[in-house]
Amino acid sequence: MTQTKKKSRQPKTEAKSKELLVQKIQAGTVIDHITAGYALAVMQILGITGREGDIISIAMNVQSKRMEKKDIIKVEGREITTEEINRIALIAPNATINIIRDYKIHEKTRISVPDKIIGIVRCQNPSCITNNERGIRSNFQVVDRTPVTLRCDYCKRITGHDNIIEQLLGQY
Repeated sequence: MTQTKKKSRQPKTEAKSKELLVQKIQAGTVIDHITAGYALAVMQILGITGREGDIISIAMNVQSKRMEKKDIIKVEGREITTEEINRIALIAPNATINIIRDYKIHEKTRISVPDKIIGIVRCQNPSCITNNERGIRSNFQVVDRTPVTLRCDYCKRITGHDNIIEQLLGQY
């Protein structure tokens, strides 16, 4: 004789309880609306390895109303700097930065790619003055924001999105 199990219907509250909720942070930074799949790159840009001892939450490829999918990073105990925000803007130009203090949003900033990028990436042209003269920082005009494309102010060489990401991740 075979035994059959009767299927039971789940009450609506039980289905809701299956959602994973990430704990609020007391103080730190939440980076939301990161381009899907780029959370780990943002962590690398920020120099966060997980060994620092801070509580870090990463959600990747989650559903979003504003974007089809997005990534989210929460870092307890750390507020990111303006320079770090400019670096993030180059790979996640639609991200939002929330500075959290006492469990509340203290400051909310929607990232935007600045018109000029100075000293963050280097020119691809080996003959460019920024690669050959000491003390001259790279200086780029933003040609396109989606995807980010830059033009060197000195030699006019174009630097594309893939090269920007490689440089920011230290793979050049």
